[in-house]
Formats: sequence, structure tokens, C-alpha cells
Amino acid sequence: MITFQQAPAPLLRPFVDRLWGWETAPGESIGLPALLPGTGAELYFHYGTPFRLRGADGPVAPLAAGHLLCLRRAVADLAPQPGVGFVAVRFRAGAVGRFVPMAESALRDEAPSFDEVWGPEGRRLQERLSEAADWNARAALLQRFLLARVRARAADPWVEAGMALAYREGGRLRVEGLADRLGLGRRQLERRWRAQTGQSPAEFARLARFQRTVRRLMLDRRARVVDAALEGGYWDQAHFVRDFAGRVGMPPGAWLAAARARTHFYNTRLEAAGMLCAPSP
Repeated sequence: MITFQQAPAPLLRPFVDRLWGWETAPGESIGLPALLPGTGAELYFHYGTPFRLRGADGPVAPLAAGHLLCLRRAVADLAPQPGVGFVAVRFRAGAVGRFVPMAESALRDEAPSFDEVWGPEGRRLQERLSEAADWNARAALLQRFLLARVRARAADPWVEAGMALAYREGGRLRVEGLADRLGLGRRQLERRWRAQTGQSPAEFARLARFQRTVRRLMLDRRARVVDAALEGGYWDQAHFVRDFAGRVGMPPGAWLAAARARTHFYNTRLEAAGMLCAPSP
């Protein structure tokens, strides 16, 4: 399998973490990961076989070839498949609202198609991506599309700034401290935050803590659960175990044993701006 990573154009960097993608060799089949709740959003275009969500009784219908995924409470278990080929855009926490004509709350735990998000413009984007010659051309098309739609101002700049701050702090900053840093009252911040995102600042902070802890455990296989939990801001290992089981439906040890044996979507930091990586399998 070949993987790709590319830093976004300078004007997109405040809102986009990276462009990335995977492509399997002919006849190669891989086990795809279960996607856990997180704080950001991700845009996918599949020039290979689109993702299929695995239900209790087996795979369900595939997702659209082009879709936007914004997981907050749900776990998306992806079925293994051959013919994987996609390019994705990973948005920073709180930034997807700069590019879509609806509040983030309307996207929560949904996977709307390009058509459902952007209408005829989304359909034209998918057509052009389907006709593109290679991964580089598709990445360039996606960046031009996003650059043409980025808003100069957030729908609610206080909430956007609060989400970025809460994510950087990894959930350690309490709501009162977050409101003080933003110059708002707690109740005002909570009201604006829920209207924009469909969740409270405290819920988002807990989700940021969970996401960062799991990411550490997946990227560093030598990391112990207790160490990652304490560094992530949990009171103790039991606190993390309860939080993980409540979100995922199983204890972290059992999930990690299976997840570490498969591929995953936790990317390491980009080493240099503009870097494009296409390592061999």
C-alpha cells in the first residue's frame, strides 16, 4: 500500500491540518480501522472502492464516493476491502464551518455527500476528481475548491477560537478558564457553543482529551495505558477506561489489541511544509 501526505496551501493552513490518502496495489486487500469520535472533520474522495460501514450483521451500503465525515459520538467501523484509493482533507478542530454552508451541528455523526453539502458545485467537484490523472492532481483540485469557499470570518469566531484553544490544551482547560480566555461569560459561551456545534464546551474538551490519549497509544505502541491517560489529563487509568468503554463499547485494552494489528488513520506530524510522501509498502 502507498500512503500520501501533503501540507495545505498557506492560506488553508489555519483551517486544514493536511491532505493525505491511501492506495492499495492491484489485488491487495486491507483491514480498515474503526474510526472513533473526534474533534475535527474529514473530507474524503474515493477514486477506488468507497468505504463500507460494517453493521452488526455485516457490511452495509457503501458511503458516497465523495463525503464529509464529522464523528462526535458515533464509532464508524469500516469493513475490509480491496481496491482502496482515496484522497482526504483533514480539517482542524472547529474549522470545517469555514467551508460549508451549514452549522457543524448539522454534520455531527453524519456522512453527507458532496452533493448534499455543496449542491451542483459539489457534483462538479466529484466529476473533476473522477477524471483527474493522479493523486497530485486530485489534491490540487481539492485545494482550489476549498480556497474558493473559505470564509474570511467564522460563523461564530468565539466558538471557533474556543475549539482551537480547547484542542491545544487537550481538554485540561476548564470551561470557566476557557470563557475567561475568550472574554465571555460561561453561560454565554455555552449557549453560543451549543448553537454552533450541538455540544457543550465541556463535552468538546472531554472529547479532545479522549482523542489525544488514543492517538498517543496508537502512534507509540510502547506507551502504557496508565501513562497515556495521566499525560492526557485523566485522573487515573480507571477514569480513562470508563470514558473509553462509554464511547467505544469495550475496554481500551481489548480495542487496542485489535486496532494495533490493523491499519489506522492516526497520522504523525508533517516534517516540512509542502512535503509530499509516497513511501513504498
